[in-house]
Amino acid sequence: MSSWRDEGTERIDVRRAADRFVTRTDWLESKHSFSFGQHYDPANVSHGVLLVNNDDVVAPGTGFDMHQHRDMEIITWVLSGSLAHRDSTGHSGVIYPGLAQRMSAGTGIVHSERNDSWRPGGEHHQEPVHFVQMWVRPDEAGATPGYEQRAVEDDLNGGGLVLVASGTPGDAVLAINNRHVALRAARVGPSRSVQLPHAPYLHLFVTRGAVLLEGTGELFEGDAVRLTASGGQLVKAAGQAGEVLVWEMHTPLS
Repeated sequence: MSSWRDEGTERIDVRRAADRFVTRTDWLESKHSFSFGQHYDPANVSHGVLLVNNDDVVAPGTGFDMHQHRDMEIITWVLSGSLAHRDSTGHSGVIYPGLAQRMSAGTGIVHSERNDSWRPGGEHHQEPVHFVQMWVRPDEAGATPGYEQRAVEDDLNGGGLVLVASGTPGDAVLAINNRHVALRAARVGPSRSVQLPHAPYLHLFVTRGAVLLEGTGELFEGDAVRLTASGGQLVKAAGQAGEVLVWEMHTPLS
């Protein structure tokens, strides 16, 4: 069950991992933080401009075959294993822990995401791939489709909130088509803490381990917190190392 507290205009809404929608097939387990596919709750469709936060495990030799997206900024963050990508713009690659991927669907893109060889005739992966995929609305429709990857492992190991993706021109990160949002990631250990930015909308998701959010308490893998008109809280490890993804959003869904 989710819990929340409201102090004036500030709202802090804790969503527990066990309360997420779940899609299970013979090759996929997908846990949805928001309404997705056959799972629909009119009270749970977005936070800020974040529409999708899916926590997926895909069996080896399987995956999402070619399918289309339009006018969506999609960030993929792999936790274990590796994920092969191909798309209709001619891009192909493989992402694994320590890399972040951005795909801008724009006017329309067709792509596949599979847990198998990304080269014809190559060796297939033998382990499941576990990844988080996040979708945000662009601030303008009709952009040119695009794709890029960025290595973030060294930055994460250095501590602090690492800027992974941003819509602000000039930031040396994955460039997304929304100038009002940014995605940050952090690994916190016994001697490390990070401070959340201030924003009209924040979304914190625990990808690994457990953390303590100042004023809220302990959060475990798969837990999320939706903050409105808030920020500045410290995040630190809760007895073990933890990893978090934090969306900072300065605009609502229009």
